[in-house]
Amino acid sequence: MARMTAAEAAVRVLEREGIDVCFGVPGAAINPFYAAMQRRGTMRHVLARHVEGASHMAEGYTRANAGNIGVCIGTSGPAGTDMITGLYSAIADSIPILCITGQAPRARLHKEDFQAINIADIAKPVAKWAVTVLEPAQVPYVFQQAFHLMRSGRPGPVLIDLPIDVQMAEIEFDDETYEPLAVYKPAATRAQVEKALAMFAASERPLVVAGGGIVNADASDKLVEFAELLGVPVIPTLMGWGTIPDDHPLMAGMVGLQTAHRYGNATMLKSDFVLGIGNRWANRHTGSVEVYTKGRKFVHVDIEPTQIGRVFMPDLGIVSDAGAALDLFIEVAREWKAEGRFKDLGGWVKDCQGRKRSMHRRSDFDQVPMKPQRVYQEMNSAFGQDTTYVTTIGLSQIAGAQFLHVYKPRHWINCGQAGPLGWTLPAALGVRVADPKRRIVALSGDYDFQFMIEELAVGAQHKLPYIHVLVNNAYLGLIRQAQRAFQMDFQVQLSFENINAPEIGVYGVDHVAVAEGLGCKAIRVTEPDRIQEAFTQAQAWMDQYQVPVVVELVLERVTNISMGADIDSVTEFEETLDLPVDESETVLV
Repeated sequence: MARMTAAEAAVRVLEREGIDVCFGVPGAAINPFYAAMQRRGTMRHVLARHVEGASHMAEGYTRANAGNIGVCIGTSGPAGTDMITGLYSAIADSIPILCITGQAPRARLHKEDFQAINIADIAKPVAKWAVTVLEPAQVPYVFQQAFHLMRSGRPGPVLIDLPIDVQMAEIEFDDETYEPLAVYKPAATRAQVEKALAMFAASERPLVVAGGGIVNADASDKLVEFAELLGVPVIPTLMGWGTIPDDHPLMAGMVGLQTAHRYGNATMLKSDFVLGIGNRWANRHTGSVEVYTKGRKFVHVDIEPTQIGRVFMPDLGIVSDAGAALDLFIEVAREWKAEGRFKDLGGWVKDCQGRKRSMHRRSDFDQVPMKPQRVYQEMNSAFGQDTTYVTTIGLSQIAGAQFLHVYKPRHWINCGQAGPLGWTLPAALGVRVADPKRRIVALSGDYDFQFMIEELAVGAQHKLPYIHVLVNNAYLGLIRQAQRAFQMDFQVQLSFENINAPEIGVYGVDHVAVAEGLGCKAIRVTEPDRIQEAFTQAQAWMDQYQVPVVVELVLERVTNISMGADIDSVTEFEETLDLPVDESETVLV
C-alpha cells in the first residue's frame, strides 16, 4: 500500500466519493489538509468570506442536484462554531453536508490551546455524527463512514474534526481498492402498501401530501405517475414544492399557516383521507393538530422511524424511503386499478380544480411605494418555468410562496425548518457552483440580505452570476407583524437617514452602493411599471459581467401578509379574489 499523510488520504477518499468542489476558509490548523488538496489538484475550492457562508454554500450545492454532497472546510475553534448554523439548517431539512475542521494537536486538546475547542461535542445535537479523529490511521475510514451515514436513512450532515498532528502523520492507505459503502434505506412492504391503498380506496376525498423526502429520493416523477394513475390531488409541502408542477391539474395547492394557498387550505379541510409521503407534519404546515386531523384518516410514509407519531399518530405508519415506497404504491395501484378496486375521483378532482381557479389573492397593485404582491406578479411574468428560486425566512419568503410558481423539483431551494437569516445569498452561490447554466433568482428581504452581504464578493471573485431580488421595506417585517399580537412595534425598524445617500430617504442602507463596492452590479426600482425593465437589465448585466446582480425593489414600509393560527382561520389583510368558475375548464387525468 502507498504511504501518505492522513490529510492526503482524506482528500483521496473525497475524490472516490465523488467530491470535486468544496467551500471554505483556510487557517493554521487546517493547512495540512489544504496542502494535500493543492498537491492533488483534483478539487475546485471556493473561498468564502465567512465560514457560516461557506456552510450555506455547501447546503445550496447539495440541494441543487440529486446525489450532490457539499463540503465545507475551516480552521479550528471559531471556524467550527461558525459552521453550527449551517449544520443546524442541514439537519433540520435532511440535507447531507460534510463539515471538516482543523484542531489543535492532540497533546494540547486539554490545555486551552489557542482556538482549541471541543467542536465535536458542540456539533453533536445538529449533526448525524460529529467526531474528533485521534488516530491517523482511522482518518480514511472515518471519512468513509461519514459518507455512508450522510447517504443512509434520513440524510443529514456530518462534522469531522482533525487535529493538526493527525493530518500530518503518515499512514498506509490503498485508495485504488477503495469503494464507497453500500447505502442503507428502509423500504415499505407489500402488505403495508396494500393496507394503505385499501384505506385510500375506502375514502371519498383523498389527498397525497408530498414532502421533501420525495425530492431527496429523486422520486418526483414517481409521485406524478402515482397521482395520475389514481387521479388523486396532491398537496406539496414547502420542502416538497416542485415535486408536481404548479400547473398540473392534480396540483391542489400548498397548505399551512403562512406559505399556503387559499385553495390549498380549503381543499385540505374538505378531504377525508391523507397519504403523507416524505413529510414531517411541520407545525407551519399543520397548525393545530386538532384542526388539521379532524374528520380525516392518515397514512404516514417516512424514511426515519422516529418521525412516525412525532407530531400525531397516523392511522398507519410506514417506514420507507419515499422512492422505494412509491415504486410499490405504483405497482400495487396499477394491479388494483385493472381489477376495478378504486372509485372514480373525477368529482373530487373537479371540486379541487374549481377552488384552484377561483380562490386567489390580489397582486395587481400599482401604488408607490410598491406593495410586495406586485413584485411577485412581475417575477412570474419575467421568469420562466426553468427558474430556480432560492430563499430563507421572512415576509419575502412567505409572500413569495403564496404568489410565485414552481414547476420542477429542486427549483424551490429553501431552508425550511431552521430559517437562518443570511442563508439566501451564500446558498444561491452554492446552487450556481453546482449548476453553471441554471437560471437562479434569489429572494431576500433587506435584513436577510444584510446578514451575509459580504458573500457577494465571492460571487464577483469566482464569476457566479445570478439575480438577487431584494424587497426592501427597511423593517424586520415578519417580526413586526408578529409583534401586533403584543400591541407593539419595538426594535424592528431598520430605517435611518443615510448621510451618504439622501436620495433613498429613510430606507437607510444604500444596497446598490454596497453591492457595487463588493464587485457586483445593482439597480434600484421605486415604481412597479419599471420592474420588468430592471429584470431585463439585470439579465443583460449578468450575461455581460458574470457576477451577481441585485435588483432592489423599494416597498411600502408596512404590509401585513396573509397568515393565521390555524389552516381554517388564516387572516387575509389584503383584498382576495373569488373568481367565477367555468366548469368546462376542468381537466380529467
